[in-house]
Amino acid sequence: MRPAARMEGLGLSVIRALNEGAPAGCVSLGLGEPSWELPREAREALAAWASSEGSCPYGPNAGTPELRAVFRDFLGATDAEFLVSAGSQGALFSLVHAWAGPGDQVLLPDPGFLAYPTLARLAGAEPVPYPLAPDFSLDPGLFRAVLDSAPRTRLAIVNHPANPTGAGASRGALDEVYAACRARGVVLVSDEVYRELYLDERPAGLADTGIRPGAVVLGSLSKAFAAPGLRLGWAHGDPEVLAPARLVHNAMVSCLSRPAQAAAAALIASAGSVFPRARSELAVRRETLRSAAREHLGWDPPAPAGGFYAWLALPPAGRADPLSFCLAVRDRGGVIVVPGSAFGTRGASYARVSWAGSPVDITEGVRRLSAFWRDQ
Repeated sequence: MRPAARMEGLGLSVIRALNEGAPAGCVSLGLGEPSWELPREAREALAAWASSEGSCPYGPNAGTPELRAVFRDFLGATDAEFLVSAGSQGALFSLVHAWAGPGDQVLLPDPGFLAYPTLARLAGAEPVPYPLAPDFSLDPGLFRAVLDSAPRTRLAIVNHPANPTGAGASRGALDEVYAACRARGVVLVSDEVYRELYLDERPAGLADTGIRPGAVVLGSLSKAFAAPGLRLGWAHGDPEVLAPARLVHNAMVSCLSRPAQAAAAALIASAGSVFPRARSELAVRRETLRSAAREHLGWDPPAPAGGFYAWLALPPAGRADPLSFCLAVRDRGGVIVVPGSAFGTRGASYARVSWAGSPVDITEGVRRLSAFWRDQ
């Protein structure tokens, strides 16, 4: 027996493989998930749900009435203007499959989140990478050049603040990219799951001036809400874009977990207090990283536009085979970082360092890295 052709080349992501194969005692600077506590609002909502009497029925495909009401207020949107999904990746999967298929092209950043090309291939589409600016921010000129050379493009993805680089996008760049997509009839998906995890100025967002025809924005509980295990995200934007994606999502998961929706409603309703607490935790980890990196690597990581990633140049010894080098760092050095090559060809000279973990792990992880980075 042979699986479908779309499965060719599909395997466990490099990020998961590095973590799952790690020897005992390894410190992970590889996973992008908050290490601070799940906010009390979610814990209290879960406890209240668990202590209630009655059954645990399926819910409406679109989410419980309570959750939809909270989203309407949080997003300033009607029910038709948002899709509540099984994580932001559930929304992204649904959007790609609704708008791209065999023979189509999907534009995505390089370097960029490694799920993007996988989802395009699963839909039968061709992933087409576009380069970023030298500082890895969104460059509308480079984007347009690739868009102009890819006549079968149906959907394009931008990600800011970005995974893996932490770089952002200016409001002007977003406007130019949107205009280019709109002129071609290309659906634009703006992945903004790290937007609320900032330390200085709040990053620009595609929907800051309102919903734009042909475009949607992705959000998630997994980052600033510190609840990746609830597996709940959303897409917000043009109802015409969301309508077919809603059908894909319904077929994929039917409905979301009722306990997760109860916790999500409590978290989102409390965003005004949850976000500042998350940024406080982020600031502690940022200073821990800077201190450790200066001491052990002689490196002062630049401030990201948002999120908790540092884009660290590989030493010369690691550039010929970044994956083998990072495996050696893991197996001999006891610390996990992700080779930038996992995120696209233009990331091959870097490693992604996640500083979402505990301050103790950040300090120890960077100390262990020093044996492989310094004097090489």
